[in-house]
Amino acid sequence: MSRSTQRKMRRRKQIPDFPIRIEKLSHEGRGLARWGERMLFVDGALPQELATVRVIGKSSRTAEAIAKDILVTSSLRVQPECAHASICGGCSLQHLPHDAQIEHKRQTLDELMSREGVCLKKVKYLPPLTGSTLGYRRRARLGARWVHAKDRLLIGFRERASNFITDIDTCAVLDQRIGSSLSKLEKAVTSLSAPHRIPQIEVVAGDDTVAIVVRHLDSLTQDDHERLSLLGEQTGWHVYLQPKGPESVTRLWPADGTQFLTYRIGELGLEYQFTVTDFTQINAVVNRAMIIQAMELLDLQGSERVLDLFCGLGNFTLAAATRCAEVVGVEVSRTMVERVLQNARRNSLDNVRAITFDLTHTVSDQSWAKDNFDILIIDPPRSGAKEVLEGLSLKQIARVLYVSCNPTTLARDARILIDRGYSMTHLGMLDMFPHTAHIEAMALFINRGTRG
Repeated sequence: MSRSTQRKMRRRKQIPDFPIRIEKLSHEGRGLARWGERMLFVDGALPQELATVRVIGKSSRTAEAIAKDILVTSSLRVQPECAHASICGGCSLQHLPHDAQIEHKRQTLDELMSREGVCLKKVKYLPPLTGSTLGYRRRARLGARWVHAKDRLLIGFRERASNFITDIDTCAVLDQRIGSSLSKLEKAVTSLSAPHRIPQIEVVAGDDTVAIVVRHLDSLTQDDHERLSLLGEQTGWHVYLQPKGPESVTRLWPADGTQFLTYRIGELGLEYQFTVTDFTQINAVVNRAMIIQAMELLDLQGSERVLDLFCGLGNFTLAAATRCAEVVGVEVSRTMVERVLQNARRNSLDNVRAITFDLTHTVSDQSWAKDNFDILIIDPPRSGAKEVLEGLSLKQIARVLYVSCNPTTLARDARILIDRGYSMTHLGMLDMFPHTAHIEAMALFINRGTRG
């Protein structure tokens, strides 16, 4: 055996489990401790706990670990609401009380703002927007894998720090129209001609309809089609097939009727249509509260022109259109732009325009960017809105409402807005993903030059 091979084997040798005292929670909700020269991130551990941990990866400055046993328990630790929480990777914080989860996320948001030099002394904190901590998840991508050792198909989220599929027959956080019936899904997929060639099931739910999208690597037989159609008939789920990429998705059952799912914002009299491949917020209760809060903060009086960037299928576009003179939505996807216009027509809103444009590119030469707007709504992806905030003329925009799914880029972009003449007046948490470390937030900025 060569020396290089011996060195590689030594590097790959599993580090024995060892006990360590957890100092605090990281921004991602993991226990954090100093381990020699490294910072050790421990999944499943809480501050002040003494935990036996297993290292699963390391670099020169950090290491990743999972808590195998809690030797000294934090007074904060609670019994998870789901029996699979200690194994399943779908949730990461069920062992922390929900109010403590919210407080941790708020502190994380404050710390990230502070790092960017954003002063929060005069900012009004909005009450966190919350809903049920169970049964809230309306969209999920579930892994599927045939396990020879168990001689059965597993469908679910992946285990923590693993590529294995969690062995579950129910999911407490999924919409219970399907979360309580995973065993039916497993039975149906197991009955197919090649269940080992089904790598993924996507779940999508609207207010009235639940749909599943079955990803299959091999062509399905006529008998397979009949078995999946029977599952749809028995459960009421709409069944879609996906042989290749998202563009290949087609509905199997029912054979006719609308392809659209819907969700409603009853307080505004709005109904949104979407397909199983369209992006929608996974938490219907928090999404509804988020839209209503946004309209309250913007306090539209009917005469304003609103620019809605990263508008998606019109989540905020349509809401604003019920209260202002005109809304222009901008989105990179032509399909989503068509969906905005379709939903505007469905809701009898004739003051909506929608434009296809990639907002990571320079906007200064775009005709719509040269128009005068009173209000700007931004709901960007995790990468944030740095490029557009630096390139867009903000001189006439009195208020900016920023909805974020990444507190790091929100803090960065808040600094940009402040440097461009805005003050942050309101900041609030959106509990879109209970029992996870995922942080969403809403902030309102007022143009100091146009105030009053």
